[in-house]
Formats: sequence, structure tokens, C-alpha cells
Amino acid sequence: MGGYCYINNIAARYAESLGMGPVAVLDVDYHHGNGTQDIFYSDPSIFFASVHANPQTDFQFYWGYSDEQGAGEGTGANLNIPLPHGTTWPVYRAAAEQALAACTNWGARLLVLSFGADTFVDDPISNFALETGDFARLGELIASAALPTVIVMEGGYAVGDLANNVEQLLSGFGAG
Repeated sequence: MGGYCYINNIAARYAESLGMGPVAVLDVDYHHGNGTQDIFYSDPSIFFASVHANPQTDFQFYWGYSDEQGAGEGTGANLNIPLPHGTTWPVYRAAAEQALAACTNWGARLLVLSFGADTFVDDPISNFALETGDFARLGELIASAALPTVIVMEGGYAVGDLANNVEQLLSGFGAG
């Protein structure tokens, strides 16, 4: 077992089965969505994009490299954007914009957002430096794609700040 979040996989597959596709999964959790990638890696019907910590320095060490672009019929339906320790909003924003553009350029009609607030500067098990207000900006950015979106909560271990960070994402999404 190398991953923790499985509901996003179910949401993406279920939406596709209802004819709501093409579906894209955008993972903005600190850790790479290795389970999601594994499930859809050879599947051309669901696009997966992940902005996460560099697997050369962080868990999961075996997945999430930028050269992992899918396999077989799914080649080109996988995008990994690993980022270094200390990543702040300007660098993170550029990566999130790139991932979101890849989802929309792929033709997504529905977005499943795997949201992890463990990108927060004070998160005890991660090394990014997003501030609480950055989550509102992230929500606005994602909403700017104007796609129906299912938001699935994943990581976030700064328990005292978690509710505020989630609220910021949701308020930013609602304002976007």
C-alpha cells in the first residue's frame, strides 16, 4: 500500500460511466497520486494531472516523475509536475495553471479535484510553503476553467489550520 485516497478514482470512473466524460482528475495534494495514476495509466478515457513534491526527495519515491506520461492507449493522458521543497505560491500557481490547461486542452468536460491542504506552509509532513490565502487563489484558478467539478478532500495535517484552508479553497472556488 503506497497511497491513501481512493474516492477520487471512484468519482472519475462513475462520472465516465454516466456519460459525463471526458473526465480529468487534477491532484493538488502534496504527495503524488500514485494510486490514481496506476488505475488510469493505460486508460485513454480519463486524464490525470498531478502537482506534487519531487519524488527524488519525498514520498512516494517510485512514482510521479515528469516522464511518466501514460502507457499503451493511455499514452499522453498522464501529466506529473514535481516541485521542490519550499515551493511558494508563484511557482505553485504556474504548475497548477499548466496542469489545469492540460486538463482542458485534453477536452475534459468534468473535473475531479483531488485537494490536499498538506501544501500549507505549516503542515507537519510536507515541505511546500503555501499560505492560507493561496488556497483561495487556487480555488479561483480552478473555477476559471468553468468545468463542473467534484472536489474530493485528501491530505492536510496542520489540524488547527485545516478548516480555514479548506474554507479558503471553497470560497475562492465559489468566487471564481
